[in-house]
Amino acid sequence: MGSPSIVPETSEHDIYLVLDDFGALGRAWCETAEQDTERAVLMRHLMEGQYGNPVRVVAFNTAAGWSRDVTKEIARELRQRCGGQDELPESVQAFLQQHGR
Repeated sequence: MGSPSIVPETSEHDIYLVLDDFGALGRAWCETAEQDTERAVLMRHLMEGQYGNPVRVVAFNTAAGWSRDVTKEIARELRQRCGGQDELPESVQAFLQQHGR
């Protein structure tokens, strides 16, 4: 018996994953439940500070046959939603600074 796939069985929607930087421990793609891979949930988790140091966001849809880096797109959306950075966790503020305007 092999390891379970990280690709969801129902691949008819876009999946969003976060690469988090754990400092001396290195970077890792954060494990997440299938129902938490939607864009709206990702945005909520970012705004709640559930990632310590997010550095990249990728999206993919296996049914449609595509994948891409959506880091800058997510950063723009966070800025639009939140207006001022005062409302955001420090981890997200750093993410926004890193990914420019």
